[in-house]
Amino acid sequence: MISLSDFNHEHSRGSIAVSVQDLGLTYTTSIEKKPTLKARLKSLGRGKKHTRTVKALNAITLDVHYGTVLGIIGSNGAGKSSLMRVISGIVPPTKGRVEVYGSVSTLLALGVGFNPAMTGRENVYLGGLAAGMSQSEIDEKFEAIADFSELGEAIDAPMRTYSSGMFARLAFSVAAIVEPDILIVDEALSTGDAKFKEKSLNRMKELRTADRALILVSHALATIEDLCNEVIWLNQGQLMARGKPADVIAEYQKFMNVRKSASSDEDV
Repeated sequence: MISLSDFNHEHSRGSIAVSVQDLGLTYTTSIEKKPTLKARLKSLGRGKKHTRTVKALNAITLDVHYGTVLGIIGSNGAGKSSLMRVISGIVPPTKGRVEVYGSVSTLLALGVGFNPAMTGRENVYLGGLAAGMSQSEIDEKFEAIADFSELGEAIDAPMRTYSSGMFARLAFSVAAIVEPDILIVDEALSTGDAKFKEKSLNRMKELRTADRALILVSHALATIEDLCNEVIWLNQGQLMARGKPADVIAEYQKFMNVRKSASSDEDV
């Protein structure tokens, strides 16, 4: 269950921004196995479908407080993006509860909500309204959003003509300039040139205040250690560790090195 509790909640350093309780997310995928020629002849060419159940998240309990910049690390398939999608309200949990105390701005929600047939300008308004802003508030911030994105005249082109980097620039600009209570960034800083990455990192640092919570998902461990004051490590949908960035990153790196060594031993 996902709920937005007391949207106008008065928050300060230490009060809860996001509460995740016993969270589970399970989904089923369908896999069609290609049959051999002999099997195809027997079954008149039809492949056989198999279903696979995946536990993306398993019994995650976590509170994120205002004043926290939480980094989330883990290998591909660890459940990082799944957790962000549930917290953002994009995907409902299979089990457990998520409570969010405040306004949320997330690149995930913007990415899902952007309309490729509409221009960048129109999508700024669409994204701002989705983030809870009024049209007059978007009017006031539009120039700042457009300037930050560095899209120039492309802001009036349909988003279907954008590259992935341009798309990410606009999404980050909307999410970061609206100054939400809770900002969720998932791998956005890995897209774009070095100059824009640095600009985005500096904007994230500006947003680190006592009355705001930031959640950053990234494979860039140096960025996580630089920006965050707390880190969690996920592995195969489970919460493995939580604590100071340097400590959790060291534990994660040790685990990854051991796993690589074990795989190498198996291959020999």
